[in-house]
Amino acid sequence: MTETLKTLDSVPQLQHNNEEEDEEEELKRLLLPDLSNLPLSPPSAVETNFVRYFALDFMKPGHDQYVYRHANGLCVVGLALTHVALQGEGGVTSVDFNVGKSDRSEFKVTGKRKKNAQHFHPNSILCNVYAGDASYIVRCCVKGSLLEVNNRLIQNPELLNTSADRDGFIAIVMPKPGDWLKIKDSLVTFDEFKKLRKLA
Repeated sequence: MTETLKTLDSVPQLQHNNEEEDEEEELKRLLLPDLSNLPLSPPSAVETNFVRYFALDFMKPGHDQYVYRHANGLCVVGLALTHVALQGEGGVTSVDFNVGKSDRSEFKVTGKRKKNAQHFHPNSILCNVYAGDASYIVRCCVKGSLLEVNNRLIQNPELLNTSADRDGFIAIVMPKPGDWLKIKDSLVTFDEFKKLRKLA
């Protein structure tokens, strides 16, 4: 009789232990990644912090550009890796921000209100890129305020050949929310870009 009572007393204890083990397993499953689903390399800052869009053949065949949009609304504009300027043997040899009547590299934006920011349209010229004997016009792609151009490209145009989608960006633009929604429809997503350009 005593043995039976002891066995009955241990039943709730066994159930409690099983529940704890189940809870622990669930916690492990949530916290520890599934090794079979891990990427070969960790995601870059661009992949983590930006939504990537592309303007294909922007105003001219082969003129593929990217627009990486941050959660705060800022857009980073640059040459897509499929841009014709990056396809030649020598790659980009120089970048010139002096276009028409103004040198984009000399203007400065100040303060929270972005004083002195220039307002650009999608077809506004940001710079000229030179590769071999050819020159290519790089355009804004979005309507917004030009906040900054990448002056490092003047001294180091090689950044476009080695890191066009990161350190070799062309400019940073801030579109108004309404203007962004209008232009977004004309852009393609990263997955669509890879599919259309037959990239792996």
